[in-house]
Amino acid sequence: MHLARCCWLAWLLAFSGLAVAHELTMAEMEVRETIAGEFIWQWTASGEKPASSELTPIWPASCAAEAGALRCGKEGLRGTLSVDGVGKRYSAAVVKVFWLDGQSRVFTLTAAHPDVQLYGSADDRRGMGEIASTYTVLGVEHILGGFDHLMFVLSLLFLVGFHRKLVYTISAFTLAHSLTLALSALGWLTLRSPPVEATIALSIMLVAAEALHKRETLSRRWPAVVAFLFGLVHGLGFAGALADIGLPQKHLFVALLTFNLGVELGQLFVVVLAYAVYRALAKWPRFVALRTPALYGIGGVAAYWSIGRIVTILA
Repeated sequence: MHLARCCWLAWLLAFSGLAVAHELTMAEMEVRETIAGEFIWQWTASGEKPASSELTPIWPASCAAEAGALRCGKEGLRGTLSVDGVGKRYSAAVVKVFWLDGQSRVFTLTAAHPDVQLYGSADDRRGMGEIASTYTVLGVEHILGGFDHLMFVLSLLFLVGFHRKLVYTISAFTLAHSLTLALSALGWLTLRSPPVEATIALSIMLVAAEALHKRETLSRRWPAVVAFLFGLVHGLGFAGALADIGLPQKHLFVALLTFNLGVELGQLFVVVLAYAVYRALAKWPRFVALRTPALYGIGGVAAYWSIGRIVTILA
């Protein structure tokens, strides 16, 4: 158990500034064709600061842009679309295009891929490599900005410690959330977001509470089982974020696979960082005293989230 005491420092050093990052990282734009070759557009979702003050769309050269309107002529919305400023305050801009014939496509622009080619219709000709790299980065950014998911992983580290049992526990969590992420993203499993978010908060509170004592409970004897069961719910949370980003119709499975890979890479980074801090500072006696307040802090935040999210369900 003492092996996990330094995880609190890893959290302070690496993630104290991420509490709001999950809310601010994504901006959404909607582009809708009204008559042939003419479109209206607007930012439909962003963080506390309007996306229009941080991001500037750069439309294809054949389109004449006015305030909230585009005139693209007979060729339609064809050419290179980019968003200036993406990768700074906002790590991604999601552009949803609705054509007159009823078809639609979702394009995700990031600092790594700040532009996309449009072909005047719903045709999406992005290559497999471009989609794979884009969605891998988005997966990493999502887990590192998902403060509740990080707190659950850190709670598991406090509960299990750095030994062989941790491998099984993290593997079970990975398997579970990968399963429900895929099922939900493909439309085979759907649940409302509020109950999912409330259960995620309750899972953090439970694991933090279990890590506070040394009784041989189910969580201590079989942490992999607990991680798997709660991982099923966390996967639905990841799927909700992926639904906001959107999946391309072409190379659908590549996007899903690489987004999940990005989540795993981000999760592995958290574990490796915590272990590195432990190896460097494990002999510092003051860390022994930090373990209990760290767990109470994690559990307290999770309890606050649980109450707020349950109230949202009941409201």
